[in-house]
Amino acid sequence: MPIYEYQCRDCGEEFERLVPLSAQTPPDCPKCKRKNVRKKISRIASGKSGCGSCSSSSCSSCAPSGHS
Repeated sequence: MPIYEYQCRDCGEEFERLVPLSAQTPPDCPKCKRKNVRKKISRIASGKSGCGSCSSSSCSSCAPSGHS
């Protein structure tokens, strides 16, 4: 299930939800409980290796799992 970011149009609350691709209706706002929410455009994770703080995938400060 993908994680989507939402913002409530009524109260302005921003939240994330795991939502099945088959979902027909948006989730309720956790703050005001209304369904007047919009899906925000989110960044996606890239497949780049390394820690993200350097430009080289063979950076010596990065361990295979992220940072050393």
